[in-house]
Amino acid sequence: MQRQMCWLSGLGDDGEKILHLQSAPGQPWRPYTACREYAVPDYKIPGGSKGWATYQKLLKAGWTLVPSARANEFVSRFSNSIIQNQ
Repeated sequence: MQRQMCWLSGLGDDGEKILHLQSAPGQPWRPYTACREYAVPDYKIPGGSKGWATYQKLLKAGWTLVPSARANEFVSRFSNSIIQNQ
């Protein structure tokens, strides 16, 4: 099973990117905070990236980092398929 990570802007956010996870192909991207089984507490560094500690842990565990553009492409396709099926 290929597990992937990506840095994406949060919904309604000011553009700040946070770590998102995809635990299996075809699954939606979810913020790391919604994946309690994988997430670890953030470092207490002012202005630090949200999810950096989780990213380091999962990278060591063999997760793959994918470019934001690739993840956004998947999100667009997924959203379009939902709209078409309504």
